[in-house]
Amino acid sequence: MNRVHARLAAHARPADGFVSQPEPRTVGFFARGRQMIAGNLMFAGHLVEAPGASLWGITPPDVAFAEETHGFGWLDDLAAVGDLKARRLAQEWLWDWIERYGRGSGPGWTPELVGRRMIRWIHHALFVLRGQPAERSEAFYKALGAQAQFLARRGASSSPGLPRFEAMTGLLYAGLSLEGMQSHVEPARMALGAECQRQVDEQGGIPTRNPEELLEVFTLLTWAQSALEEADMGLHPGHTDAIVRIAPTLRALRHADGGLARFHGGGRGLDGRLDQALAASGSKKRRIEGLAMGFARLSAGRTSVVIDASPPPSGVASSNAHASTLAFELTSGRRPLIVSCGSGEVFGEDWRRAGRATLSHSTLCLQGYSSARLAPTRWVGQARRELLEQAPKEVPTYISHLSESVRFEGGHDGYVAQHGLTHARSLEISLDGRSLRGEDYLVALEPPAKKRFDKAMDAVKLSGLPFEIRFHLHPDVDVAVDMGGAAASMALKSGEIWVFRFEGKAEMRLEPSVYLEKGRLRPRAAKQVVLSGKAMQYATRVRWSLAKAQDTAIAVRDLAKDETDLTV
Repeated sequence: MNRVHARLAAHARPADGFVSQPEPRTVGFFARGRQMIAGNLMFAGHLVEAPGASLWGITPPDVAFAEETHGFGWLDDLAAVGDLKARRLAQEWLWDWIERYGRGSGPGWTPELVGRRMIRWIHHALFVLRGQPAERSEAFYKALGAQAQFLARRGASSSPGLPRFEAMTGLLYAGLSLEGMQSHVEPARMALGAECQRQVDEQGGIPTRNPEELLEVFTLLTWAQSALEEADMGLHPGHTDAIVRIAPTLRALRHADGGLARFHGGGRGLDGRLDQALAASGSKKRRIEGLAMGFARLSAGRTSVVIDASPPPSGVASSNAHASTLAFELTSGRRPLIVSCGSGEVFGEDWRRAGRATLSHSTLCLQGYSSARLAPTRWVGQARRELLEQAPKEVPTYISHLSESVRFEGGHDGYVAQHGLTHARSLEISLDGRSLRGEDYLVALEPPAKKRFDKAMDAVKLSGLPFEIRFHLHPDVDVAVDMGGAAASMALKSGEIWVFRFEGKAEMRLEPSVYLEKGRLRPRAAKQVVLSGKAMQYATRVRWSLAKAQDTAIAVRDLAKDETDLTV
């Protein structure tokens, strides 16, 4: 149906011009724009060297590459450069797209891609139209009119969540900005508000529990808010309420370095995107207590800890979700220390699957099993995905404020059905932010659970159920084992030294790890500290601690410069 309506829309009446043009609010990368001008095209983790070639003359390595190019996010990067070469390249690629695909053909005709593309075209219209002859301007407006008509017909059929927000925001932009398209404003405004009411819960979260996706939704809502206010039009009440609820949630999901916690397929977010969106929203509210989209936050001094403290997403919303219950990340100042491996989607299906496993998160893993399992592959929207099943259902949590610390306590039942054991975790951060004490428990609570544990022990001939507690380190962290294997020293580029120690019947070792980061050509090598042991009884406990070395200053002047990654 998308193909049918794309071809029908190509015959729609073109837009007559701009009534008003929103300011270009999208933030691009100067370095990426320069790389594109040089012919180094990097999309969805693939680098294609094609100096002088049209973007549309390249055979896409995969579907993700094609989607990223047809979404026109690269127009932000060329606009960030803004010189004559960047303008000419943007104009060449845009009108080549109109020539090839403007009549409704090609892979770029899905509601979310059309919405994403229209926002960029309207944001950067002055940039691309300057110096163009009348026939090119006419082709530009005709293509905009066709895409607006397509969104009016197919926008409501997009997948719930971010895709529908992109489609409806694109349609709203078209109605507010283009002459002859005003009839689309009210349906888009109402649809956007209704989607906010369906998707944004009382915690200010969305069903996927992906922090970066929440930021993208929030950004679209602030863009739509600004466009409506500039047109002297009111927001749908659901739209207003969603912005008010999301803003404090995003602040709670933000680490001390300004990046978002990397859970459930999300990355740290584009630099500057969160600050810009929060400023545009006008909301200064902060979350006071409780969970934010199912995550708990502990912060003190210059240290932040974010914990996945709820069951993972379920159903279709789990198509990118991770088995990360009770995993945590820790950042000191502007330096991440304990991390999750992240989403490997841009590096291929094998890395994507690996990144979703419990082994790829800083938490306990029992007998090599993930706390949630991947179901057989099925179609979700335009792609084949593996949803989560047999995931934790009960995840009780409690946060207490003590005289010298703040403590998080939680547990999950992801291993009860298979092994009879509940994983419980306690994390306690000192009020100066210089230490984090943790305890991990494996315990059989009820008689049926004890029977399952006994059965699991019989299967291994009473040798014990092996477990591992993993602490994945950021690639910039230098780590070394000290005190004959009883401690590990972790050095940050800022000069801070953190010392890891443990108590209990466990062994510590260093193992290789990876850091899966969007915008890179390949995974980054990293290290992880692994505590391993065996559950022999109905209750097993391991204590550990992370603390700054005593000679580490309270406030470190972090003057170390990060290496520039020209592929980002």
